Amino acid sequence: MFCYSFNSRQTSKLLTLFVCILLLFIFSSQVLAKQRARELGIIVGYMEPGKNNAITDVPGVKVGQVTLINNTRRMHTGVTAILPHDGNIYQEKVPAGFFQANGYGKMMGISQIVELGEIETPILLTNTLNVAESAQGIIDWTLNLSGNEQVGSVNAVVGETNDGRINDIRQRFVSPKHALEAIAAAKSGKVEEGNVGAGTGTVAFGYKGGMGTSSRKVGEYTVGVILQANYGGDLQILGVPIGRQLKSIEAQKTGPDGSVMIVVATDAPMSDRNLSRLAKRAILGIGKTGGIMSNGSGDYVITISTAESVRRKAGAKAEQGEVLANRQMTPFFNAVIEATEEAVYNALFAAESVGKYKSLPKQTVLSLMKK
Repeated sequence: MFCYSFNSRQTSKLLTLFVCILLLFIFSSQVLAKQRARELGIIVGYMEPGKNNAITDVPGVKVGQVTLINNTRRMHTGVTAILPHDGNIYQEKVPAGFFQANGYGKMMGISQIVELGEIETPILLTNTLNVAESAQGIIDWTLNLSGNEQVGSVNAVVGETNDGRINDIRQRFVSPKHALEAIAAAKSGKVEEGNVGAGTGTVAFGYKGGMGTSSRKVGEYTVGVILQANYGGDLQILGVPIGRQLKSIEAQKTGPDGSVMIVVATDAPMSDRNLSRLAKRAILGIGKTGGIMSNGSGDYVITISTAESVRRKAGAKAEQGEVLANRQMTPFFNAVIEATEEAVYNALFAAESVGKYKSLPKQTVLSLMKK
């Protein structure tokens, strides 16, 4: 054992140095925690993201989120709203596509999307047992819009994942009021990720999951993705088997169930048929992260085109506007795969620990990536 003695002046200097190092460490940790995957050098694919690297890069698209947290009540849930455009969505419906990977889910509004290829309301994401309350909020919002005084049928679109591992889901904390608040809060620009909105109580790959978003430019158009990461499998980042090296895969072998809800928007004028083709490719992005779409997962993708030229106006006798040809779809397929993969990483990197579900150890992950 070695013992040293310091005078008061030396002690003061050492204490000052220690405090500076501690503050630097805290600051560095906070900066790291706020950084998204791309900012940390994890670059997915080769296509360019939009300005905010978010679904809101698609012109007209807005996102609103209401987050409900109360540790005493074990409340960790919320609702996320995606609005296709600023107008009366019921009177100016948007073309839509849909794809179901594994169907263990309780999503509302599917059949009319598949049958008519269109969406007439905001899209809301929440937890499994609050689908009805969220739908009620959508219906109230739609019926109260000017111009909808004679509306007698509303196809509310609500997606969900089960946040019961963190949230006391049986209490059904989300109310129609919260759904209305999320719609009212919808805005363009940057989108908050991680423990917010519908991602407040989600878990992914054994770590705290959450909301994630990303976008890609395709010529003059943009493809944007927002998702609710609540699923499991063999976590991989840019092909590196991270889950195995962190040993989190051991827990996933026996309990990888969970779900992912994906919403894709583009301002490219697409038919509902090609939007459904686009939806299928988003699941490839989930596969690249190691998702396996287990027996107990609900994995759904909704795609919409916000282009004014292809909106379906109430009372119109014919659909207007030219749509992209099949041969033009390939770069959009690549864009949605890249954006979906990156949105998952953003969700994981933004998430913060809740109880036994810890956040992904970012510094360790980056070290493993460098190897």
